[in-house]
Amino acid sequence: MRGVIIRARKALKRKVVVVERNHPSAFSSVLVTSVLLILVGGVGLFLLFNLTVPTLGPRWLLFFLLTFLASGVALPFAYFINLRFPSNPPAPSSVLVREALFFGLYIDLVIWLQFGKVLNFAIAVFLLIGFGMIEFLLRWRERNRFSPGTSPE
Repeated sequence: MRGVIIRARKALKRKVVVVERNHPSAFSSVLVTSVLLILVGGVGLFLLFNLTVPTLGPRWLLFFLLTFLASGVALPFAYFINLRFPSNPPAPSSVLVREALFFGLYIDLVIWLQFGKVLNFAIAVFLLIGFGMIEFLLRWRERNRFSPGTSPE
């Protein structure tokens, strides 16, 4: 019992470094992920346009690869927007990827509606507002989630 008390006293004297889980990700990891997504999407679209005929399967592959490409392009912008306008708690890397994927899905929806010739400016703006509201509500939910053991501010 005495050994436990001595160890506890030594542990209290040591400096405790608390590492937060929700720290903003380093730009190098965002850049690597972004380049990887752009390469997969860009090379895939190049091969798709040059090696296939426009049937049903390649059209779905177009949307899939376009999601990769648009998400890769949007990922650094999402990083810098979250860096410029910080939130409490800071946005983890999963939020950055989700925001980039929302942009990729938005581009897919716009292209799909344009193929059907039903896209106009109002629909594009309403879709953008809808994705923005979804992201706002998700971030609001994350910010207000109860986590036991933390003190209220």
